[in-house]
Amino acid sequence: MPNARSSRGDHRAEREGRRLALTAIFEADFGQRTAATVLERELADGSVPERTAVLARAIVHGVVGHRDAIDERIERAAPVYPVVGLARIDRALLRSALGELLHCPATPARVAISEWVELARTYSGEPARRLLNGVLGRIATEVAESGREPGSNEHRAAQRRDRRE
Repeated sequence: MPNARSSRGDHRAEREGRRLALTAIFEADFGQRTAATVLERELADGSVPERTAVLARAIVHGVVGHRDAIDERIERAAPVYPVVGLARIDRALLRSALGELLHCPATPARVAISEWVELARTYSGEPARRLLNGVLGRIATEVAESGREPGSNEHRAAQRRDRRE
């Protein structure tokens, strides 16, 4: 049974990492502090497990470093929902989810989608859950069909090409 307990602990740590990243991305959208500053403030007391902190930092780094490309992908996947017109929490959910889906290659796409859809249900509601499920599913399918793994050098090169076009 230690493996089952360990697995549950890992899952909780990862879910908390996602929640911390979401909080940082959401708060940064108000323009007072950067997402990295918000996150480091949350991590400063040292009580957060390392696994949690690593995932939260990776998601925030992915969002901050690729925000324009993430926003473009959201708008292509859901053109009737312009990013600037979304509620702040829905925008933060989508950005954070795509930060993990596209820039955290250790997380399987289906796991990232499932986790972020559940967070959308918790923090925003059913319409956001459906929006996230649709956008993430569409982008994960595009990535899979392109034969490029999210986070790979080839994937990043393709994203740069997409932005130039």
